[in-house]
Amino acid sequence: MPAPHLPSRMPQSGTKPCVLIVEDSYMLLELLVTLCEQHGVETLTASSGEAALTLLREHGPRIDWLLTDIRLPGLVDGWGVAEAYRQIQPHRPVIYSSTTANLNHPAVPGSIFVTKPFVIADILRLARMMANEIEASRQLCA
Repeated sequence: MPAPHLPSRMPQSGTKPCVLIVEDSYMLLELLVTLCEQHGVETLTASSGEAALTLLREHGPRIDWLLTDIRLPGLVDGWGVAEAYRQIQPHRPVIYSSTTANLNHPAVPGSIFVTKPFVIADILRLARMMANEIEASRQLCA
């Protein structure tokens, strides 16, 4: 059975889609949480890669998509968080963000990169679009 995509998940289970936001800027993190919740998206947050890995261990199966800054304090960066997320959710959307467009590390398959500053409505549309494309390709292969 294919995994549900974001738009159909809400009516099926009665729960909101859930995003893990990994961002070390407190002000930006709070803004993202507020805006996501206004758009009906539940949020889990981490300000470091290590904290994100803990949340992935505890809540990984219920996280519908990941929005992670690339540059994070500590030993685990956004690349590492995305790789850990992919082990739990191999077909869910991953959106990387950074103020620089210099990507010296390969992104996980099926991910996208956005440059800060960005508009949260655009991020939500990207996540839903990516989930819909994954579901459509699964149905074609079934």
